[in-house]
Amino acid sequence: MNILWITWKDSRHPEAGGAERVCKELCERLIRDGHKVTLLTSDYKGATDDGGVEGATIIRAGSSRYTHPVQALAHYIRKLRGKFDLVIEEVNGGAPYFAVFFGGHAKTVLLYHQLGRKNWLYEIKPPFGRIGYHVMVPIATRLMSWSRAPLITVSESTKQVMARHGFKPEKTHIISEGLHIEPIQDIKKTEKFERPTVLSHGGMRSMKRTIDQVKAFELAKQQVPELQMKISGSSSGPYGKQVLDYIAKSPYKKDIEYLGRTTDEEKTNAMRRSHAILVTSIEEGWGLIVTETNSQGTPAIVYDVDGLRDSVRPDTGIITAENPRALADGILALFANEDAYEIMRMNAWEWSKQLTFERAYEDFKKAVGIA
Repeated sequence: MNILWITWKDSRHPEAGGAERVCKELCERLIRDGHKVTLLTSDYKGATDDGGVEGATIIRAGSSRYTHPVQALAHYIRKLRGKFDLVIEEVNGGAPYFAVFFGGHAKTVLLYHQLGRKNWLYEIKPPFGRIGYHVMVPIATRLMSWSRAPLITVSESTKQVMARHGFKPEKTHIISEGLHIEPIQDIKKTEKFERPTVLSHGGMRSMKRTIDQVKAFELAKQQVPELQMKISGSSSGPYGKQVLDYIAKSPYKKDIEYLGRTTDEEKTNAMRRSHAILVTSIEEGWGLIVTETNSQGTPAIVYDVDGLRDSVRPDTGIITAENPRALADGILALFANEDAYEIMRMNAWEWSKQLTFERAYEDFKKAVGIA
């Protein structure tokens, strides 16, 4: 089968995250099964010919996140329409390509990891952020529902959100998100930091609400004096500067270590040695960082938002209200009972082992009708 996958970022994009990892893993499995895969994606400084997807053909159209959807659609209509058996349109952040309306004889499928509507209020300056949230995303998503194309998503939360925008639940398929790091072999042999440690990981963006995590750490530390915090991820951009400035003024700054951008090995080591990871995104499709950290024998404390409430179960982590005080109470609850903590991290580890890309691929094939 000849497949076109339209997506904003490839797996080597500087801002690549969990969605791009899923795309890479699924595409490479399609290629190994004999299918031909072409990615229509954006350009960026340092972009490679393969986009990190071994065996794929890469076509790049535009580099701005604001104009890329229009440029990619124009390129598709002019040069690619009618050349593929299957077109997968991946939408991340509420800006669709509308390629599903121009599929011709090709089967078209939509892939939404998340709607990303709330992100507009955090990532785009007013008034454009409000226009995106209140006008552009609702209208664009409703229009996309009129395509009647099958929808793939990665969580029940996103399925429910998309249903409110016109997508029929019976035509919506949920696939699991796999892990690209191996679960530890023996949880009993893992070595944690000597002091109780909470981890924050990911690019510092306002939608991730990293400062909430630091505030929660400060509140919890008042009752757990030995508590320390590790923070890893890019701090480039205005919000990253705000986070670092806030840490510099914290009365507990000596107990907060900023690791900077970490390699995969360094990230995995931090996950394994920490006692918990804090995740406070405004919304997620799933929250791959949660189950990755679970695979290293570490539970998560997260905000009760779309995606994160799916990646954390009551027996694998703690879900709190969306404020630093509640998050701090979650930290205190986690450390309140050592036996309960050991059971929780065991449950998290065991559950993570069920979430493989092999399972995701089988789910995906069923959703798109590939034998």
